[in-house]
Amino acid sequence: MHQVHEGTEVHQESATTGGGPAPAEPGDGGLRERLVRTGVELVNAEGAQALSLREIARRAGVSHGAPRRYFPTHLELLSAIARQGFTELAARVAAHDREDAEPRERIALLARVYLDYADTRRGMYELMFRHDLLESGRLGLRETSLPLFARLTALVARIRPDAADPTVLAGALWANLHGIAQLWHWGSLRLATGGDDPAPLLAAALDAHLGPAGEPR
Repeated sequence: MHQVHEGTEVHQESATTGGGPAPAEPGDGGLRERLVRTGVELVNAEGAQALSLREIARRAGVSHGAPRRYFPTHLELLSAIARQGFTELAARVAAHDREDAEPRERIALLARVYLDYADTRRGMYELMFRHDLLESGRLGLRETSLPLFARLTALVARIRPDAADPTVLAGALWANLHGIAQLWHWGSLRLATGGDDPAPLLAAALDAHLGPAGEPR
């Protein structure tokens, strides 16, 4: 996973840069949202390594010191951007979920959405699970994944009522999905399995944690 090596403190810039006037800054009401929105666009286009405070401020059309009004540190701004990733992922799952479907079908759909998100929003996905952001506790980033995990756990409990702890089983399945997403992106699974489609790996993971499809419980 890429790391962003930029200090968390930002120094105020002078009023002029290169002889020209500093960019105009928006009213305080929209500054926070503009910075976060710009960061989301930047990470989706260029990856997590592009998320320097200087570049976000430049693309947002504000001075380099402007982000400090709402984000005293780099980690706080990155955490706010990553929260948008969790929000988008949850929205994708909700949009595709079918409450009238069987629990296993719903888990399979959730898993496909998760893997697709990891593939199509690679930069954001990497940012969402950066250990320094999760460990910092900024904006409660770690907790933003809990509603989605609770959904997965509830479905696992319906499929495996015999499980001693559905939460542990759901956690193992999530870890398996995360591993598939990472190793597939890195090319390791393609090399090891000779496959060009992660679908069989997903099916095997579901069978391993939930039992073969159609198996009575």
